[in-house]
Amino acid sequence: MNVDDEQRVQFGIEGLDSMLSGGIFEGSICSIVGTYGTGKTTFALQFIYEGLKQGEKAIFISLDERTEMIHRDILRRGWDLDTYLDKSLFVIKLDPTDFTVAVNQIKDELPQLIRSVGARRVVIDPISLFEGIFTDESIRRQELFRFIERMRDEDCTLILTSETLQNNPYASKYSLIEYMVDTVILLRYIRPSDLSEVHPAVEVVKMRGSNHSREIKPYEILRDRVQVYSEANVF
Repeated sequence: MNVDDEQRVQFGIEGLDSMLSGGIFEGSICSIVGTYGTGKTTFALQFIYEGLKQGEKAIFISLDERTEMIHRDILRRGWDLDTYLDKSLFVIKLDPTDFTVAVNQIKDELPQLIRSVGARRVVIDPISLFEGIFTDESIRRQELFRFIERMRDEDCTLILTSETLQNNPYASKYSLIEYMVDTVILLRYIRPSDLSEVHPAVEVVKMRGSNHSREIKPYEILRDRVQVYSEANVF
């Protein structure tokens, strides 16, 4: 079978799905990388909501935001939280400061949870906090690789958000995740030379086995959705 004939999973973000040639591959792993304020969590939530509308079950694991804040964000967008919460949407808050518990829950309990609820879409937001648990670089690489490989055995499509390096808006915080996942979506700010206005922009940096747009496109986070202007130019 031709790779491009594989089933695609859409984000439900107009403009982005077209940049991805119709969506990311079903069962693949995608990282959304961006600095603070670029809307990584919002992109991930839009991905989750698109699946819920199609009757899929989803898991959203937060290592950062409190669950009530995530619920508030969903409600603010006018999405019907009551219809999905604890029925087809499961929001889980983990404490990354508790090393043993966080590692075991992500590595050991998450695969069991995915199978038990039949989740087809899973988000970990952000994976960089999980990476930060490991102070030794070689151990961090090994543990992340083992986790990624284990997740490939699960029947779901996985989104991992990641912060960028403090001085490099093009790389994830530990410069690891982009080498291990199948697709990398980069969110960043573009500042014109005259500094008149800041433009949020999205770029599909990598997508294994598929053609994808290599252009940088502006986007906007509206009240009820994310809009990527795939026909527009940033400059």
